[in-house]
Amino acid sequence: MHALALLLQQTQPDPEQVARAMAVVMPMIGILVIVSLVIFIVPFWFICKKAGFSPWLSLLNLVPLGSLILLYILAFAEWRTLPPPVAYPPYPYPPAPPQG
Repeated sequence: MHALALLLQQTQPDPEQVARAMAVVMPMIGILVIVSLVIFIVPFWFICKKAGFSPWLSLLNLVPLGSLILLYILAFAEWRTLPPPVAYPPYPYPPAPPQG
């Protein structure tokens, strides 16, 4: 952090300091990207599985605007998790007791 403060105070940064700062920042950005992808892909994986779709469809999140496409697919598709409703015959009422 001290090196970053020195780097920002100078008008012409030292290339060696810039290289060291980038060597620290780039892995952090990579880890942040991987964590954010996992945060998006894992819930969509389970949603697709529960909706009856292939869980691999959740990898659309890797494509720009892919999560928006996946949301539209899930919102307007027919989910195959529940069987179609069955029309049961009306329940016959028991006979009335004799009046007497």
